[in-house]
Amino acid sequence: MMQNVMPNPGFGTFRLEGDTLKQSIHAALEAGYRHIDTAQFYGNEAEVGAAIHDSDVHRSDIFLTTKVWFDNLEPATLKTSVDESLQKLDTGYVDLLLIHWPSPKNEVPMADYLTALKEVKAEGKARHIGISNFTCEQVDEAISILGKGEILTNQIEVHPFLQNRKLVDHCEQQGIQVTAFMPLAVGKVMEDPTLQKIADTHGVTPAQITLAWIKQRNMITIPSSTKARNIQSNISAFDLVLSDSEMADIAMLDRQERIANPDFAPAWDE
Repeated sequence: MMQNVMPNPGFGTFRLEGDTLKQSIHAALEAGYRHIDTAQFYGNEAEVGAAIHDSDVHRSDIFLTTKVWFDNLEPATLKTSVDESLQKLDTGYVDLLLIHWPSPKNEVPMADYLTALKEVKAEGKARHIGISNFTCEQVDEAISILGKGEILTNQIEVHPFLQNRKLVDHCEQQGIQVTAFMPLAVGKVMEDPTLQKIADTHGVTPAQITLAWIKQRNMITIPSSTKARNIQSNISAFDLVLSDSEMADIAMLDRQERIANPDFAPAWDE
């Protein structure tokens, strides 16, 4: 079994800012979340840090993730950017530091930025390190650079309409925990008749069915919401258990529908 050091679910903060962000983090911590996910690119690290600082939950009880943006991958820049992130987050360390995207067109060699990432960890500024949006081939290259057991997670897009099975299976075979982002496909799961039908059977929402499905596939996930009601229902989804036939019905929904696909993305696995 893989070491499961990451609390599940985590709370995603992409596109959240200001009072909305603060209230959402406080609602999440109150509901029992202990894993908060941010990134340099989100532009909200200082606000995330302030919200954690103002909460009743001690920093040491929170698993905090941030990610290095691809403009900062040159080793000296990477290290400076991490120091800036820690300053904004008002903390001496993050629990998990990810490379947000592999370097576009390998402008910065992977060995350069992953070695810098490992050095940041050795300095005590990150408890764990990992990757995000890396393909099967890139995962293998990363392991060859860092060694087996060094990469905690690969954070990738996974939802019923993009199940990413080849990459998920490959990460699991390599002992890398998968973290699913955009689990609710920006709300599209709410409109799917199959998910609605399963939800009706359990007396819950399609969003809750989707999160239960991700958990049953042994993935961590980081749903985001600004409504206290949804923040609560997202975490309670983790008590649901789906039948084999329900899991099989959801498996049929895969249609390779990728939402996060910027022009600098790697050549995805089919």
